[in-house]
Amino acid sequence: MATTVIADDIDGRLLRAVISDPRAAAVTLAQRVGVSRNTVQARLNRWDSQAALWGFDRRVAPAFLGYPLRAYVFTKVKQRRLAPVAEALREVPEVMSVDGLSGGSDLLIQVVARDADDLYRIAGTILDIKGVKRTTTSLVMRELIEHRVGQLIPDA
Repeated sequence: MATTVIADDIDGRLLRAVISDPRAAAVTLAQRVGVSRNTVQARLNRWDSQAALWGFDRRVAPAFLGYPLRAYVFTKVKQRRLAPVAEALREVPEVMSVDGLSGGSDLLIQVVARDADDLYRIAGTILDIKGVKRTTTSLVMRELIEHRVGQLIPDA
């Protein structure tokens, strides 16, 4: 069983620095945090090996790429088809993320679209996947709180 490593004080300070300036060089981060560049590099390497950092591609606004609409598709799936459905969803370029749920829906699929007609097409594509029983689509009207983790980092 794998052990979970929790961020320590140096990790916390370094994470805050990375969050505030994700493109900062290791030497700049070291100066801001008050540790050596080697310490910064070792921590960044450890985070990579532990999959502690998610991809930075999520910082690219889909609207910049021509996809201004964002929606969530709540999906009910035949349970034995969950893995093949997930694989089929991976092939839909407009699918941004898929989370398995408990409760009334099995999957929460975040999608982006060029316009309402495109969203209709994408929802139909999802519904056409073998094993998908039904979907309910909700359009994101406004993001009120963006994805964040900085507030979870304890103060030193």
